[in-house]
Amino acid sequence: MRRTWPAGVPLVGLILAGCAGSPADSGWRAWTASYSAQEGRCEATSHQLVCRTGSGGFVGRSQATGKVKWTVPPAEGGKDADLVVDSAAERAVTSSGATLSAANLRTGKAAWTRQLTYGSTFPVVIRVADGTVYVLEAPTEGAKIITLAAFRASDGKPLWHRSIAADPYGDMAVFGGRVYTSDGTEVTARDARTGDTVAASPRGVECDYLIAGGHYLVCTGSPYSAEDTFPPLQRLDPGTLRPLKTAEDTGDKPERGVISSDGVLVLYEDSAEDPGGGSWNAYDLVHPKRLWSYYDTTEEGELAGDRFLTFTPGNDAAVRDRVISIDLRAGPKGTGDAAPHLSPRYSQARGGEYPRLAVPGGDPGHVVVQAGTHRSLRSIPLP
Repeated sequence: MRRTWPAGVPLVGLILAGCAGSPADSGWRAWTASYSAQEGRCEATSHQLVCRTGSGGFVGRSQATGKVKWTVPPAEGGKDADLVVDSAAERAVTSSGATLSAANLRTGKAAWTRQLTYGSTFPVVIRVADGTVYVLEAPTEGAKIITLAAFRASDGKPLWHRSIAADPYGDMAVFGGRVYTSDGTEVTARDARTGDTVAASPRGVECDYLIAGGHYLVCTGSPYSAEDTFPPLQRLDPGTLRPLKTAEDTGDKPERGVISSDGVLVLYEDSAEDPGGGSWNAYDLVHPKRLWSYYDTTEEGELAGDRFLTFTPGNDAAVRDRVISIDLRAGPKGTGDAAPHLSPRYSQARGGEYPRLAVPGGDPGHVVVQAGTHRSLRSIPLP
């Protein structure tokens, strides 16, 4: 089936059939829906939108209408952590308090719950890869010895756990059969099947925060830092953890980044002394250089194939309240097929709504805008 949306760009290969598989649910469509005060962050698969509710519950919504299809009740009260939605494992995973919870994306029912070692202190970092859930938890604020545990995604069976030196505020990366953590001064790689250490970075590599994507691993300064100077951007070899030649960054505070499968890092950097407006900067990790820069007022951005999606600057009256699609290599000044595309103006995209983006997997041709202030969800065609 071949369709076009107003910008005239072809929409190819709509994914059919959600997990409930009804004709009315055949693929992503444009819609607007409200969501409850209990629902938090939402993520999208090729078949549905999944939102976390307080205390470890889940809500599944139709990709065709945005209506609720299934709910999983809360597991336990406590501070909520990540929401990770993995289509391959057919699981959504979150935590609340000391309880790790998973929902079955095919049936819309609770899959399992497991008790964490501690888990009550934020952050609890969760990742899913190759049918396994990995959890990095912190027992006390500022502690360096914390628990890294692995559970089978299908039924929650504990596979292994290790007490390790790491900083959960530095995040965690899982790819290529390895789990990567950092304590700020050293990055450690562990075998994803056993938890055994297989590599460590050499001395002198500062790594406050890990960003991963494709088969690339990058260290940056911490978005949680109160300092005004930051260690330089540094790409690491995933096998040896030795530093590789890396493009020079701006020196501003790194807030959030995503990496494409072909090695383009798009990193939001802003002033530590005067935050509020910064730039998305694109770096080629393979041929180290900065590709382009886009001034913006939000650190919300996602990848959609070979394009980067974010919201237009909230302080630019000419273009604000829109979603913009930017070619990863040509940037905002690209022309022809690589030119940037703007969505129509949407109230959900206003800066005062604190909007977020959820990009479905596969190639559904839509993106979901989640507005925080007035609690609305809007599925729109990709600009």
